[in-house]
Amino acid sequence: MNEAARSSFAAWSDFYVIVGSSAAALTGLQFVVIALVNDLRAPASEQGVATFSTPTIVHFSMALLTSAIVVMPWPEPWHAGGAAGICGVGSFLYELIVLRRARTQTQYEPVLEDWIWYFSLPMVAYTLLTVSAILVIGRHAWAPFGIAGAVLLMVFVGIHNSWDTVTYIALQNTPDAQRATGKQTEQERHSREPRPSARHEK
Repeated sequence: MNEAARSSFAAWSDFYVIVGSSAAALTGLQFVVIALVNDLRAPASEQGVATFSTPTIVHFSMALLTSAIVVMPWPEPWHAGGAAGICGVGSFLYELIVLRRARTQTQYEPVLEDWIWYFSLPMVAYTLLTVSAILVIGRHAWAPFGIAGAVLLMVFVGIHNSWDTVTYIALQNTPDAQRATGKQTEQERHSREPRPSARHEK
């Protein structure tokens, strides 16, 4: 690796140590979320977990993996760019699968904020990672800033989505929410019951 490239990546080492360590630690928060779902018996399904919980783990994991890739002592800078680019493309394709799951799942209807944080911003992060990795291969001086921005965005998206899931579960298990859910379930049950015919009513 030439001296200019070596100095460029070495200057980011502390940044990636901090961000990568944070991503690894925050992954544990998602395990707590799943435990809360189980303990509180909150409404959950395989579709919901695959659409909203698993992608958060992927965001944290990709932030950690990209951080490790950048600080590795590669022989040439384009090696790091190539590896980061593969991560970006693979993650973007995975996010397309998540988007399809969101459109087909029936447990929860996403609102605008969900479309932004769970789908749009991750795609922005992975697109930025892919483009910046290509620019690293082309030896562009600003490419490391793009990779750093993508990694940081992954972490912030993961933090927001983890917190959003926790608060959603907490609010769904308040007494008022449970009473409202119980009433709604009772109304749905009555609506499904066959009504007596006019002949029987008479």
